[in-house]
Amino acid sequence: MTAAKTRFKDIVRMQLFLPIFALCLMLLVNVIVTPSFFNISIKNGVLYGYIVDIVNRSSELIILAVGMTLVVAASKGTDISVGAVMAVSAAVCVRLLGSSYDGYAVPLALAFIAAMGAGVACGAFNGFLVAKLRIQPMVATLILFTAGRGIAQLISAREINGRLVPGQILYVRVEDFKVFGGFLPHVVIPTPVFFAAGFVTVTWFVLNRTAMGLYIKSVGINQKAGRLVGLNSALIIFFAYLFAGACSGLAGFIASSRIYSSDANNIGLYMELDAILAVALGGNSLAGGKFSLLGSVIGAITIQALATGLYAMGVTADQLPVYKAIVVVLIVAIQSEELRRWRAAWRIRRAAGKEVAR
Repeated sequence: MTAAKTRFKDIVRMQLFLPIFALCLMLLVNVIVTPSFFNISIKNGVLYGYIVDIVNRSSELIILAVGMTLVVAASKGTDISVGAVMAVSAAVCVRLLGSSYDGYAVPLALAFIAAMGAGVACGAFNGFLVAKLRIQPMVATLILFTAGRGIAQLISAREINGRLVPGQILYVRVEDFKVFGGFLPHVVIPTPVFFAAGFVTVTWFVLNRTAMGLYIKSVGINQKAGRLVGLNSALIIFFAYLFAGACSGLAGFIASSRIYSSDANNIGLYMELDAILAVALGGNSLAGGKFSLLGSVIGAITIQALATGLYAMGVTADQLPVYKAIVVVLIVAIQSEELRRWRAAWRIRRAAGKEVAR
């Protein structure tokens, strides 16, 4: 019995225990709410079902969560501008592609590179403020959080009645553009799933087959110690924000393809909260240091499962962020050092009480 209890405690202490438990809990809730939750079928030549929809809809969030994981690990802070940067990247992409039925105004590859470039530029701006000017991450990224959608609206301006009106929804009229957010011909799996899987795989390979992952962990744990062993802490933090900007650029491109348009007011809306929550649910400490990409991926899927369950229970889109915020508070509280000290002190008092009773 003692060995089994020890084994159980070891399992509970594993970093991936919390995200896997949370995902299983969300799936259980969804099954209770929707008995046909796990049913998968093929309709019109593509996979159809709640599970497929969850994995598909969480693709952009998975990409953002990977970038947010590195930001949190390296700088002990969060990038709250990722949603707005998605809108900027989507606006750049759609503006360049144009709205002609005859074809793209510029090559699709160029528009994709421009969208990624816009995301990287925004990430470089955030990284400069945090790494070089040493501004607190949330304050630094608050600039693009507030101004990013305004920039996207200016990019999306159209001439109406002889005057330039910002904030318009621009559309891409070429059908081929839809495949990046939909389905490839004769492929039953949604295209965004391939984007997310490929991106996570490449990132994992770079972080685990090079020294970059170790550098990020070292700087996140102790920047001063990192500098003493020869690490350029500022450059590593700058890279983390640069990478997060690239993640936002890719997510914005996929989001614009889903709706074959750029909507500066809605693309990436509240995604920064979801990305932070995915990192926290993934068992990653918001205090920086060690991280788990797999945990963040599981966290992102869990959030989408949570959203699906809440929608099934009649929760509206306007109310959804409230429930997500409650989950964020609970996760952060569970991870707090003060709560751990309270639990340790309670166990000591409990053990002492049992000893006295004997």
